[in-house]
Amino acid sequence: MRKGLVLLVLALLMAVGTTQAAEKKMKVGFVYVSPVGDAGWSYAHDVARQAIEALPDVEVKYLEAVNEGADSERVFLNMARKKYDLIFGTSFGYMDPMLKVSKRFPKTVFMHCSGYKTSENMGNYFGRMYQARYLSGMVAGSMTKSNVLGYVAAFPIPEVIRGINAFTLGVQAVNPEAEVRVVWTKTWYDPAKEKEGAKSLLDVGADVIAQHQDSPGPQEAAQERGVYSIGYNTDMSSFAPKSHLVAPIWNWTPFYMEVLKSVKDGSWKSASTWNGLAEGVVDLSPMSDLVPADVQARVLARRDEIKKGGYVVFSGPVKDQAGTVRIAEGAVPADGALLGMDWFVQGVVGTTK
Repeated sequence: MRKGLVLLVLALLMAVGTTQAAEKKMKVGFVYVSPVGDAGWSYAHDVARQAIEALPDVEVKYLEAVNEGADSERVFLNMARKKYDLIFGTSFGYMDPMLKVSKRFPKTVFMHCSGYKTSENMGNYFGRMYQARYLSGMVAGSMTKSNVLGYVAAFPIPEVIRGINAFTLGVQAVNPEAEVRVVWTKTWYDPAKEKEGAKSLLDVGADVIAQHQDSPGPQEAAQERGVYSIGYNTDMSSFAPKSHLVAPIWNWTPFYMEVLKSVKDGSWKSASTWNGLAEGVVDLSPMSDLVPADVQARVLARRDEIKKGGYVVFSGPVKDQAGTVRIAEGAVPADGALLGMDWFVQGVVGTTK
């Protein structure tokens, strides 16, 4: 009888322990602006989500193709009501909706990607993708024969403008005669529209296509015309193996793990984080065999310089399209100036509208 009672107590204790362990699981949510797919912006974030999901003490949920604005606000609100501990919103247009919801749910930690607003329980984060953009521009400038490069771009916001400028500076570092022509699609993810944008640039003589878009549509357009391409977000070489030279890519896993740990141990504080090559958040994909060995060596040497702080992408002098010096010789722009960049450098053909 006594033995049976002991066994019963032990069973109850185990059950309670199991229940408590389940209750202690941290709830983490991810919200994406486009389908996850197998390449691109949302896919890069989802690789990190999968790493978090593999942890034993975390419960993870994600929603894809969530529109910016009111739709995203409803999603954030629903997650907060379900007592999610940590919510990542991974698109610029999620900023104001997330900020609004964060103020209603002070016990939830909100993290917004690519914006600039914060609250006591909402931080923001991004990466210095312009560093990798510059390097990809060096590749593109080395490979063009027509000296016309095309850039399929999403929206004329500082993030995208800054990337185009960095790419152009990289192009001109190796080929001062080249120009970068820009076409705006006004969408983050629309494979057909992105591909048509690339075709319009190919029609005016571009022989290398770069992009700030989520799909490999521009890569495919370049391959169909027999010219080169520069991917984005993830390695897109499988979609255009005869065209793809390299891609500036994201690696969110270390940063997301760091945020998760800080929320768990109570050390998290609202902040604005902008990491780059040195921290491993941005990088280049492996370069294609289409890129000559001497070009690869030059690009990788410059990558090492940037990582070590020996070279700053936007160090002056830098002129705008009109030839006016915007960054003086020897000057290095503050992060605020880069984050608000709304003008094109000399060598870009297009408007910031």
